[in-house]
Amino acid sequence: MRTILLALLLTVSLPALAAEKVLVFAAASTTDALQEIGRTYMKEKGVTVEFSFGASSDLARQVIAGAPADVFLSADTAKLEQVEKAKLVQEGSRVDLLSNRLVVVVPTDSKRKVGSAADLREVKQLALADPAAVPAGLYAKAWMEKAGVWKDVEPRVVPALDVRAALAAVETGRVDAGVVYATDAAQSKRVRVALTIPEADGPRIVYPAAALTQGKASAAGLAFVKYLQGEAARRVFEKYGFIVLPQKPTP
Repeated sequence: MRTILLALLLTVSLPALAAEKVLVFAAASTTDALQEIGRTYMKEKGVTVEFSFGASSDLARQVIAGAPADVFLSADTAKLEQVEKAKLVQEGSRVDLLSNRLVVVVPTDSKRKVGSAADLREVKQLALADPAAVPAGLYAKAWMEKAGVWKDVEPRVVPALDVRAALAAVETGRVDAGVVYATDAAQSKRVRVALTIPEADGPRIVYPAAALTQGKASAAGLAFVKYLQGEAARRVFEKYGFIVLPQKPTP
């Protein structure tokens, strides 16, 4: 009888234990900050956090196709809105979490000077996250369109899978320059910032986050989104150079 009771208890408790794992889909540019936050969260809460980093456009497509993510942190609002339209976001969980800045980077040994967008006309090859789909590339394209240089620069663009791939192309010297987020440039010792795009000159950069409905741990996903809005997460995001947006706590 005791053996049967023990087996029943294990049967009841195993699903609860299995649920204590959160799968987070997140923009590639958040990799370093989220990995640190995830480690702290696991120590504090005893909940395993697994990440899948990549271009927000690809991650949104995967979620809509049925990937069992519990949380989506996108580098722009449009990609999360696609997921919302598919009715895959937990109601009331969405929050505009972060902002960032665009910078032009060149290899550390490059003598190239970039004083404005117009100077990119002189660049032979310019790495961008794919400007047809990936947020970092879309932001960079919008900046250059506003400056009136996109048509001249477009033939020189080398599109990359995501912003980290664009940064890597500059690090290895395969291109003359690239446009990436300030947070990514700050993590590299093989590039230098040639130009920081003034906030007024570029598009507004917003990273929204939300808990999703089709993951295996929807309650745990909602809890992690709340944690991302807390003071501990804020300190980490700011350490990596993100701008933490004012927000109301998730209900």
